[in-house]
Amino acid sequence: MFKHLGKHLILELWGCDRKALDDEEGIRDMLIKSVEACNATLICVKTHKFCPQGVTGVAVLAESHIAIHTYPEYGYAALDIFTCGEHTDPYKALDVLKEFLKPESWQIIDLKRGIMENMGTFELK
Repeated sequence: MFKHLGKHLILELWGCDRKALDDEEGIRDMLIKSVEACNATLICVKTHKFCPQGVTGVAVLAESHIAIHTYPEYGYAALDIFTCGEHTDPYKALDVLKEFLKPESWQIIDLKRGIMENMGTFELK
């Protein structure tokens, strides 16, 4: 029986709303709503607006983090949602992200972090 400590989603979002990708305050609000949606505990949010364009943001969680880096010139956003604990579900943040960024296409890589066997550590060979 395998168990894992965390769920880590890597998201590739293409064809996003270019104005949204360059909206620092909107990105900040999106991160906060994403934290609430996945039932995580927000510690703090930090964003930075680049010149001439783009935003980086991170929501630091008691259960890990949600991070974004945007490329408005390409309509692209790279996101990272990492949560730990049985009470969190990173997939529940997806609707919030899609509503704000409006991607035409996306790819999700779903990683299980801290895989354990029988409550002990499990080494992959």
